Amino acid sequence: MESPTGALGVLLPKLTQLLQDEYNLQKNAKKDIQYVSKELQRIYATLRMVGEVPPENLTELAKMWAVDVRELSYDIEDIVDSFLVRVQGPEHPNKKDTKRIFKEMTQKLTKAWAYSGIGHEIKDLKERVKEVAERRDRYKVDTIVPSKTISVDPRVTALYTNLTKLVGIDEAREELIMRLTREDDTSTLQQKIISIVGFGGLGKTTLAKAVYDKIKMEFDCSAFVPVSRNPDMKKLLKDVIYEFDKTNYRSIHSEMLDKRQLIDLLRELLQNKRYFIVVDDIWFTEPWDILRCALVDNNIRSQIITTTCRIDVAEQVGGYCYKIKPLSPDSSKILFCRRIFGCGDILPEQYSEVSEKILNKCGGVPLAIITTSCLLANKLGNVKEWHQLCDSIGLGIGRNDDMENMRKILSLSYYDLPLHLKTCLLYLSIYPEDYKIVKEELIWKWTAEGFVQQGKGGQILFEIGDSYFHELVNRSLVQPIYSSDHDSWILHDADEPWSCHVHDMILDLISSLSREENFVTTVFGDDNDNTYSDSKIHRLALHDTNWPPRDISRLNISKLMSLTIFGSGCIINSMPSSLPYYHLRVLDLGKYNILCGHSGLRLFIGNLVHLRYLRLPWDVYTDEVQVEIGKLQCLQWLDLGGAENIRELPSSILGLRKLMLLFINTRIRLPAGLKNLTSLEELRHQVLVDSVQLAEELGHLTQLRILSLMVSLDIKKDEEGRWDESLRTALVGSLANLHKIQSLDIYNNNYASDLDGSMDSPLGNLRDLSIYAIKLLPSWINPATLPLLSRLQIIMVSQVRRQDIQVLGMLQALTSLDIRVSSGRPRPRVLERSVVGADAFPCLVECRLLGFPVVPSMFPAGAMPRLETFRFYIDLEAFTGGDLTVDDDLALGHLPSLQEVAVSKLVTAGDEAVSSQDEVATKVKEKLWHEEEVHPNHPSIYLY
Repeated sequence: MESPTGALGVLLPKLTQLLQDEYNLQKNAKKDIQYVSKELQRIYATLRMVGEVPPENLTELAKMWAVDVRELSYDIEDIVDSFLVRVQGPEHPNKKDTKRIFKEMTQKLTKAWAYSGIGHEIKDLKERVKEVAERRDRYKVDTIVPSKTISVDPRVTALYTNLTKLVGIDEAREELIMRLTREDDTSTLQQKIISIVGFGGLGKTTLAKAVYDKIKMEFDCSAFVPVSRNPDMKKLLKDVIYEFDKTNYRSIHSEMLDKRQLIDLLRELLQNKRYFIVVDDIWFTEPWDILRCALVDNNIRSQIITTTCRIDVAEQVGGYCYKIKPLSPDSSKILFCRRIFGCGDILPEQYSEVSEKILNKCGGVPLAIITTSCLLANKLGNVKEWHQLCDSIGLGIGRNDDMENMRKILSLSYYDLPLHLKTCLLYLSIYPEDYKIVKEELIWKWTAEGFVQQGKGGQILFEIGDSYFHELVNRSLVQPIYSSDHDSWILHDADEPWSCHVHDMILDLISSLSREENFVTTVFGDDNDNTYSDSKIHRLALHDTNWPPRDISRLNISKLMSLTIFGSGCIINSMPSSLPYYHLRVLDLGKYNILCGHSGLRLFIGNLVHLRYLRLPWDVYTDEVQVEIGKLQCLQWLDLGGAENIRELPSSILGLRKLMLLFINTRIRLPAGLKNLTSLEELRHQVLVDSVQLAEELGHLTQLRILSLMVSLDIKKDEEGRWDESLRTALVGSLANLHKIQSLDIYNNNYASDLDGSMDSPLGNLRDLSIYAIKLLPSWINPATLPLLSRLQIIMVSQVRRQDIQVLGMLQALTSLDIRVSSGRPRPRVLERSVVGADAFPCLVECRLLGFPVVPSMFPAGAMPRLETFRFYIDLEAFTGGDLTVDDDLALGHLPSLQEVAVSKLVTAGDEAVSSQDEVATKVKEKLWHEEEVHPNHPSIYLY
């Protein structure tokens, strides 16, 4: 499903599915479906062309036709989905039904009705499709779609900005000049390249031009050449040649030369010249690859600057990647004041508060500050209009030339996206301003909406959606957030974004586009603040308002597919069962909403047969609601983690054969039969496993990627107090079957037990492993079983042995290691020096070894070559007891990449021991400072 093409992207595969023999459609119905499918493919091609053109460049006829096609596609999808749900039921149509005879007869009657109904519906749709196709031909939509290019590029003004008007650019300009001009001992004469990266409006072109104007006279020749989205490479090469030598090549544009000849000519021109070129606005690597062939490295310190909004392009260009930063608050305020009042940075008192809000929304983006200040300069004397403009930013409802010019600049990145990414980006318009959008929740919503489609090669949907997310980050359209703060239920790699944020100006753009395409309808605050259109609403987002709105008759929700509520201020007064919720795919009523009279939920939840994504407020999961949830055969995502009143899931949940994520907590017991949920990819958080049967059933969930368990090993098998090993054996055996597992958390409620055992085959995809409370490290933690393990955390382990460190050192992909020995255990001796070989821990970047004494010299030179952060314990008793001497080299110098060291000391109780150890502690501290001084990186030292 793609926004510019309605539901056509996902609809065409569904029509193909209907033609399969297992559905036994009548011959006439099959012919009609074949006709509809073929005609829709042609319509789809035309609609994609329309979707790639900015709205201001489209004719009204093309816009009207596109709206009709999108609405028709949604209607067809609803009919097809309804048929598939009625026919398939809880089991696939070609599978044997083992239910009771009465239920079997009911299903047969339902299917018979579905088969008879689909024929009539398809016939009606055929006529509608034919009429839409005829209007396409009659309006000649294929021919009236204009060129994608924008006739006047508003960015051109950045090339001619007076430097005296620039604010906050000096520091960045001087940094880039310093990087270009400083002499490196190893590459004094080599060509230098800097790529300036950032999304539209941050001032990449302005910064590059400022650097260019200041130092271009130091070179034999110079050029500033824009590339843009769809460059004519022959013209681009001619532009470069002309800019470098306007005297001798004034007629170059009229000469008939191919690309190879132009490249040769340019190489010859630059062969003995020290040149400086700015290649502005690169969108793809292909133009750069051609230019790179021409920009010869002649070993006389030539310099190149490129600008791009895409990180992958900057990486391909090579050299230094400079991520342009927003203006500081002070610089933003100066620019704002200069544009409105002419000088200074002091605002009149009546404008001070609203100006701070406006600047906060502009987020340090020069283009946004300049645009809004130009608007406000004409509104002096009317502070009410300032507040109105402030409120409109982020909603996409402002209409004026300056705002439209800013959107044109930002929209270049949008129209460069493939269709599926346009849809995913527009979907972000459902979220409020400054909202932290959890990556995993977003991807599951994309999947539920049908935006993520199964590709070739068997890649799972979530991984495809994850690649979409990273592509939006790569294009600087969303800003990644790597810290999860207090929402730690999401398992994540420290190097992976946990969530993202959308800049207010990008949100303003996508909200505007979403409104134009009737993609998302947003209701803000009081109903009186909203304007409702007559169009059918497909996705509805409520921001701090009541549901249902007071005048629900103004909302055409007969085809509502998605309902999302944000904000703890939302109060759901009722959920009337008479409203048309039948088509809902996504229902997210939030976690913290206060519900009054929510008994209506029980009346309509079970009827949402198309629902894929469900989150209800935590206090509404009554027994009746849980049973109704068990009827949702299409459900993919279910969050029960905060449901305080649930003690055991009903067996009806086990019928959700398409469920991919189930989030519960340790208070909720799972019923027998978990093995039936064979589509599960994520099961968390700390799912209680306290029986052999449940442990064995986990081994049937072979699609699991993420698993978080609470293991209960508190059952004794005899009077002597020996632990029952059957559950441990069953659990380890099941884990060995989870070949797709990527992240595994095991919380053990008895650290006197262990999780040892043998695994028949490697867990070749496991990258993240955490175990809490364990006696010894399991023997299955080894390079053969876990070849790709990159993050290992063992918390509250009773003992760490020499062989454990040796095995861990052989994990070739390990980048993060965190081992903490449980307190209250007898203190282990300091591990011997050179406990591992010189090739140990080849990829380790972060290491924490806590609760047991460590000497850095136990890792010889060559080990841990990439280690940057190291936290460990030094046992002062080992020094006073004679095991070590203060003169011993701590060997920090053996760790060439070290940036940070945190050292804690273990002290023996007793006044006399403490007194002697204090002296040793002082000498050890001095030793650490000395090694920090002589280390090439001068790592930061923290002592505890």
